[in-house]
Amino acid sequence: MKPAQRYLVVIADDYGIGPATTQGILDLAGKGLVTGTVLLVNSPYAEEAVRAWRQANLPLELGWHPCLTMDPPISPVHRVSSLVGPDGCLWSLGSFIRRWWRGDLCPREIEAELLAQYQRFHELVGHAPTVINSHQHTQLFPPVGEILLKLLAQVRPIPYLRRIREPYRMLLRIPGARLKRSFLSFLGRRHARQQDQHGFPGNQWLAGTTDPRWVEDSRFFTRWLSRVPGSIVELACHPGYLDTTLIGRDCTATDGLMKRRVDEFHLMMQPSFREACQQANFTLVPPSELLQFHFRGPAHAA
Repeated sequence: MKPAQRYLVVIADDYGIGPATTQGILDLAGKGLVTGTVLLVNSPYAEEAVRAWRQANLPLELGWHPCLTMDPPISPVHRVSSLVGPDGCLWSLGSFIRRWWRGDLCPREIEAELLAQYQRFHELVGHAPTVINSHQHTQLFPPVGEILLKLLAQVRPIPYLRRIREPYRMLLRIPGARLKRSFLSFLGRRHARQQDQHGFPGNQWLAGTTDPRWVEDSRFFTRWLSRVPGSIVELACHPGYLDTTLIGRDCTATDGLMKRRVDEFHLMMQPSFREACQQANFTLVPPSELLQFHFRGPAHAA
């Protein structure tokens, strides 16, 4: 019996976060190893990254990476003051979560900033995004996800939206950041149901979530690809070249986050990555090819 067709969307997060990261993503796309990427429109390197994307002229879908945890907002600071720290930048993820837990984030300001970022994407790229996922998964923290879905409800074509969930058995079978992955998947299942109700297409399961030290294992990507179930899977990745512009914005010089990007880049360049895709019967596709698929919960994603 011929194996069932399986589709893999490989999304490189954080396009435009820094020049070397951007170039790494473009180089992988040039080899057909990345099928989509998402732009941080509030990054100081966003305009430069869009120019590089146009000049590369690759079949790489460029989507939107809504960001509430890094760099200055697009909105005037006084209009989104609950989202911004003393340095004029959006709160870091840790501060964002603490303020979210205390109820210190103003929903109207979240909506204003997301709308401003969406409009900025349109200005930079010239059309609505066809693929969307939030930086550091902030769409999982109510009311961010609800506000984002409301904003995107009238967008046409309806965009591909990442579902941040993995099967429970994958938490046991694949090592690395299990507590983090369990927490994200718990929140992600709730948000995925909301996405289903609104008719947003997307992946059945998400692969690739972890912490930096686990990416050093040469089997990191191949283990995910050989074990993840489903006919439509998204592989989230953060590849790039060594990019010191990230220090003080996205990472420190010693926390491993910058090195993780370099490690992921090299792992994806290995022949074993493409071989693992083939052995798992995956066809790599851009997100727009999956806009026709709508799934209604895990029963359709076993």
